[in-house]
Amino acid sequence: MTYKFIDLFAGIGGFHLALHNLGAECVFASEWDENARKTYELNFKEISPKLFESGNYVGDITKVDKASIPDFDILCAGFPCQPFSQAGHKLGFDDTRGTLFFDIAEIIRIKQPQAFFLENVRGLFKHDEGKTFQVIKNALTIDLGYSLHYSIVKASEHGLPQHRPRLFMVGFKNPDTPFEHPKKKDLLFNMSDVMKGQVNREVGFTLRVGGGRSPIDDRRNWDGYIVDGEVRRITPTEGKKMQGFPDDFEFPVSNSEALKQLGNSVAVNAIQDWAESMIRSLEHKKNSK
Repeated sequence: MTYKFIDLFAGIGGFHLALHNLGAECVFASEWDENARKTYELNFKEISPKLFESGNYVGDITKVDKASIPDFDILCAGFPCQPFSQAGHKLGFDDTRGTLFFDIAEIIRIKQPQAFFLENVRGLFKHDEGKTFQVIKNALTIDLGYSLHYSIVKASEHGLPQHRPRLFMVGFKNPDTPFEHPKKKDLLFNMSDVMKGQVNREVGFTLRVGGGRSPIDDRRNWDGYIVDGEVRRITPTEGKKMQGFPDDFEFPVSNSEALKQLGNSVAVNAIQDWAESMIRSLEHKKNSK
C-alpha cells in the first residue's frame, strides 16, 4: 500500500523528501515562513502536484481546522520547541496548550494516524530538568494512547559527514507494534568529498542558523574549513550535500537565506532510515493480523 503522510513545520521538506523516497505520498503540509515556502514549493510541486493543486499546502497550522485535514497514516513534524511554561504540573495534554506541540497532539487526537515521527533539538530531552520531555511523553502515551520510541540520533551515524545530534521520536497507534532502531551506517562520503579538496576532518560541523563567518579557530565556527591549506566557507552547494539533499535541489533565495534554511532542516538520510524502520513496523503489524 501507499502510505499517506502529512508534513508539519515542513521547512524546506527534508521529511517530504525522505518519505517520498520510500514511496509514501504527502497529502498535507504546513509551513509559515515565506522564504521556506518558496523553496518547498519549487522543489516539490513536480513530485507531489496534488498537494499543491488541492490547496493542502498551508501556512500557519494554528489557524487550520484540524478535522479538515485529509486522512493520513503518518504524521511527520520537526516542530519548534518553545518554552513549556506550565511544564511539571499536570504533565500531560493540558500542559502543552499554548505551545505548537499542542497542535500536533490535537491533530493526532482528532485524526488518529497509525504512526507519528517527530524531530527536535537534542536539548529538548533535558530541557527544564527533563520536565518538558516528560510533558510530551505523557501527552503522547498516557493521554493519546500511542507507544513512544526515542533516541538521540546523529547524521554521521546515517552516512552524512555532519554530527547534528537530534532527538527522534516515533510512535504507533497500536502500542504493541514492534519497532527496531535502524542500524548505524558508515559515512557515504567525507568532508574532503564535500569540499572537493583536502580537509583535515572527516565529519563536519553541525550546520546552524546564523552566526557564520566566525574566525576559523573560534569555538563558534561552523561554516569555515581549511581546504588544501586555505580557509573556505561552505556554500548552499556543500550544505545540501551535508544534509542529504540531492544536487538538483534548488533555492529561489539568497545564499545566506539558503544556508539558514539548511541549518533549520533535518538530515534527510537519518530521517529516511528511521522512517523506513517505522514503515517496516507498520507492515509487520498489518501482516501479523
